[in-house]
Amino acid sequence: MTVKLHWFLPTYGDSRAIVGGGHGTPAGAAHSDREATLDYLAAIVRSAETFGFTGALIPTGAWCEDAFITAAMLARETMSLAFLVAFRPGLVSPTLSAQMAATFARHAPGRILLNVVVGGEAHEQRSFGDYLDKDGRYQRADEFLDVVRRLWAGQTVTTNGNHISVQQASLALPPNPVPPLYFGGSSAAAGPVAARHADVYLTWGEPPEAVREKIAWISALGERQGRTLRFGIRLHTISRDTSAEAWQQADRLIAGLDEDTVGATQAGLARSQSEGQQRMRALHESHRAAGTWHDARSLEIAPNLWAGVGLVRGGAGTALVGSHTEVADRIADYAAIGIDEFIFSGYPHLEELYWFGEGVVPILRERGLFDPAVSTPSPPASIPFVSAAQ
Repeated sequence: MTVKLHWFLPTYGDSRAIVGGGHGTPAGAAHSDREATLDYLAAIVRSAETFGFTGALIPTGAWCEDAFITAAMLARETMSLAFLVAFRPGLVSPTLSAQMAATFARHAPGRILLNVVVGGEAHEQRSFGDYLDKDGRYQRADEFLDVVRRLWAGQTVTTNGNHISVQQASLALPPNPVPPLYFGGSSAAAGPVAARHADVYLTWGEPPEAVREKIAWISALGERQGRTLRFGIRLHTISRDTSAEAWQQADRLIAGLDEDTVGATQAGLARSQSEGQQRMRALHESHRAAGTWHDARSLEIAPNLWAGVGLVRGGAGTALVGSHTEVADRIADYAAIGIDEFIFSGYPHLEELYWFGEGVVPILRERGLFDPAVSTPSPPASIPFVSAAQ
């Protein structure tokens, strides 16, 4: 079995320190000292392509730049790298979303992947004019993705749902291949929607046993739908020639934080409706309460799994920290329990990409876990093609 590797694009800015922001944080909260210019982001995606990565995740939210526009502007900077574009169903119509993805796929075949983000922050959703509660957002996503899937299959769609209604919707030319859908969510409402629509279920970097439980949960729901899903995990990484060097870097990142910054960030994240976000906060909660978080190693919650990033960053809050061999070992551990795809990042993103690409990738290749030759985007299970109505 080989895994797919993705990197992350910090469209809100980068730094040699941990950059705040992420899910659950307001616009303007992601302070950085390295501007995310198009040239800088292009340097990251070109480097990721050089190391054989499948794609690059582009986030969505009030705290970052628009993902679709960013992907479109970067597409010609690379030859094969795909863009995992995060988007929020319901903020635009399903017909327009399906059309945007189809247009991208036509100009860059096989190079668009879609990350469905339902949204766990009611205050942020309201800033976009969305007043549905969390369960309502999942119900709407279910209806939205049903329309998108049918449009991509070439159907003409008329539906009158509780949240989504369209009449005689169709696409001039459905995408070929159909973009895979990536979907995350830890709440009870998320599971059935993921099982019905996702090609890849994503989780943030929890300890392996917790991830194993999620995989079993979603796999069982998928089986009831007659579907088999793949699984991915979102992590940061600090990989160095030796374990000591990696943990020294973690200590440097921790040294750049203070009680006021951590406390303010956590107060904001505490109001998140995201089950996944609360699971991230729980990983370092005891050390925040005891004041022991100042020692980076105290936040090692599983072998080489570090919860320090989540002190000031919403969303993905854990990192694999260790020597190149140790990081490769942990990737192998996650792969052994069913993780097929890994989305990594680090501070700063360009430099950490090189540490990982030059240090970890060769080990994964030697072990037969990673083959850049087969690292191109793969379409989901085929959907029958039907000519769109004229």
